[in-house]
Order: sequence, then C-alpha cells, then structure tokens
Amino acid sequence: MNELELLRRIQRKTPAPGPGVLLGIGDDCAIFRPEGASEDLLFTTDMMIEEVHFRRDMHAADSVGWKALARGLSDIAAMGGEPRFCLLSLALAPWADQRWIDGFYRGFLRLARRTGTTLAGGDLARAERVACDVAVCGTVPPGQALRRDGAQAGDGVYVSGRLGGAALGLATRRGAAWTKHCRPEPRLEFGRLLRGRATAAIDLSDGLSLDLHRLCLASGVAAVLDEAIPVFPGATLEQALHGGEDYELLFTARAEVEGAVRIGTICPGRHGRVYFQGKPLAPLGYDHFR
Repeated sequence: MNELELLRRIQRKTPAPGPGVLLGIGDDCAIFRPEGASEDLLFTTDMMIEEVHFRRDMHAADSVGWKALARGLSDIAAMGGEPRFCLLSLALAPWADQRWIDGFYRGFLRLARRTGTTLAGGDLARAERVACDVAVCGTVPPGQALRRDGAQAGDGVYVSGRLGGAALGLATRRGAAWTKHCRPEPRLEFGRLLRGRATAAIDLSDGLSLDLHRLCLASGVAAVLDEAIPVFPGATLEQALHGGEDYELLFTARAEVEGAVRIGTICPGRHGRVYFQGKPLAPLGYDHFR
C-alpha cells in the first residue's frame, strides 16, 4: 500500500466535514471559514522524524529546526496563504542535550520571525528518537485559496524555480545545493501572487513526478511535460524529476505568470497520468509507504 492508497482508505472512513470546513483531507491545507469571518483559515501539519527526515550526524540542529517549520510554511504558500501562528510538539531522545535543543529552537524561531509566524504553543515529550510535529495556521481572503483540484485541459504547467537542488545537496553535502537541502525557502510571497491566476497548485515536497501526478488526480486530468525542465546547477534530470524537497511551487494557469517557468500542458486523459518525452512518467518521488 502506498501513501495515496492509505490516504484514500482514511478518507472513506472519515465523516463528511462539519460546518465551516470548506476543504478537508487531500490537499496541502484544510480550509475553515468561521461564521462571519472576513478570512478563510488554513491549517496544515508536518512531521520531522530522526533517521527519516534528518540524521543527527549529518544535519545541524538549527537546520533541523528551520526545516521543521519550512515544510508547513510551504503548504501555506501552496494555498496562497499568509502564515499567522504555529504549534510545535517536540519529542526528545536521550542523546539530545541542551546545546542541540537550543540550536533547534534557534533555527525554528529565526524562520518564524522572518515570516511573521508566531510560535503559540505545543507539547514536549521523551522518545527513542527525536521527532516533532508542526501545525501551522494561515489566512487567505475568502474563496481565494489555491487548491489542487482546479486544473483544466489547456492550462499551462509551471514551476516557481529550478529543481533537483535539494537532492543534489543530500548527495554531495556541498555548496548552494546543501543550503537548499538544509534551509529551504518557502515561496510565500510567490504563492500570494498566484491568487486569481493559478487554477491549481501544490508545493514540490516529494518530487515533480509524484506531486504533478497528485495534482492531476485531484483535478481529474492528465499532463504532458513538453517544455524543458529547469534543473538546479549541477543536478541531474533524474534528481529534478524525482528528487523532492525543493519546496518550489508547481501550479497550472491559463496565462503566462512572470517569474515562473512553463514546463508542460494539462490535457484530457487518464486521471493522474503524466507524459514525458513521449512516454508515461512514473510517479517515483518520495513515498513513506512504498
């Protein structure tokens, strides 16, 4: 069973969303509209687990803290939102001393200050491995949240930057690519610019091939990658297609968007199918359950 199949099983067992929940399971964020509110609220949550998302002998504590928040902020960016506050639940392993803990919070709070995201609470616990769960709340004008399910045949497929840098950084641990891997920059400002322009959007957390597959499934369409893929300097095409953790934005739009690179076109076809160089492109990005 892969991640998508497990998600669908959970969705089938979950009751229909209650009052005010405009969008539930299956997108980058849930959308909630309080009665009489002037904004829609966005909610997302992401985990960081030792030996799954980071290694203590490879990743500095402040980079782990930074990335723990960046992952959730990237979800807010993908919905066109503005971050407001976050909650951090942190489980500490016996090896994590005060120096490591201080470093983790230093990196986490540095990004929080830069993005105007208030740390409003959370939880602390002990565990065999370090793990954290970060919930982020953001806002967006009513009805303007970007979603995965709006792409239509004829839309262009775009990305907000070069791909494969994070995978290259993980492989080499050097230079700008290593920085890209350790300290991703959530594309919050760009996401807000896409309101009213993008027909669908998702953040590139697990790789272009897998995340475009997910967007096309949600929209009930297929896609053809018929333009050059922007590849991070030094990265391979394979890393750009499948590497993941670039945290750029992947979106569809009916007209050109300044600052983005067009890489393909939405077309009718088998839902979720992506074609590249004349052949179906397997969704080989990162999947926890594959």
